[in-house]
Amino acid sequence: MEPIRVVVFGAHPDDCEYMAGGTAALWSSRGHKVRFVSCTNGDVGHHTQSGGALARRRRSEAEKAARILGVQTLILDNHDGELLPTLENRRAVVRLIREWKADVVIGHRPNDYHPDHRYAGVLVQDAAYMVTVPFFCPDLPPLPRNPVFLYAEDPFLRPVPFRADLVVAIDAVVERKLDALDAMESQFLEGGCGTDPGSLPKDPAGWEARRRKVREEFRAHFAGRADRFRRELVKTYGAGRGRAVRYAEAFEICEYGRRPDEAELRRLFPFLPRPRRRGA
Repeated sequence: MEPIRVVVFGAHPDDCEYMAGGTAALWSSRGHKVRFVSCTNGDVGHHTQSGGALARRRRSEAEKAARILGVQTLILDNHDGELLPTLENRRAVVRLIREWKADVVIGHRPNDYHPDHRYAGVLVQDAAYMVTVPFFCPDLPPLPRNPVFLYAEDPFLRPVPFRADLVVAIDAVVERKLDALDAMESQFLEGGCGTDPGSLPKDPAGWEARRRKVREEFRAHFAGRADRFRRELVKTYGAGRGRAVRYAEAFEICEYGRRPDEAELRRLFPFLPRPRRRGA
């Protein structure tokens, strides 16, 4: 069986890991190929650092997280806070999807609090279908079949709330996902760009306590996703296992990509249980 090929697009170095790190680890642990792409270099996402030094630091953190999850990572050299859905950037996204020969593409929904998140979502959405058009970016062969495009879960309600078409139990890999997020110290341990430096610890014991607190906050968040989508988990995994799932990630099918049926979704997500045959 050929490996399933997945590319996840995030706006910043940490978005892919947060949105889909667990599902990516499930794919990679089965020998499938996953690449994370950050559409910006994250060079303003900190409260005391910026510019090239921060971009290099965030690249190093993303590479460490990728090793933990078993994925590849690529960071595009666009400035944080300045991403726009230009034709140049659309071409870049189309080329990356074609080069990877993606079966599945995951990204942000195009409604979000952060403009980079919104425009990363628009760029991926705009690549749907265009990856199959022969004379768009003719330097690379078009994909013979449109990938399945998915939106990662978010809490935003307007213009429409997120719809959970697919919910994945990540209990088996949640510690790896938490380890990957823990590696992204500039964002999660130090609080990114929205933290008062005076509120941060002053000694090693304080930093270790903060690290544990951040990890448990993430654990509670991913547990909250499982509770939010409990009905969908029961539908996918059956009553017993579905009620027992503790941690989850959720995705919505983008109607501009390929419309997979249930059988294809189970093939592309081979860690999901096979549906029981009638009479079995």
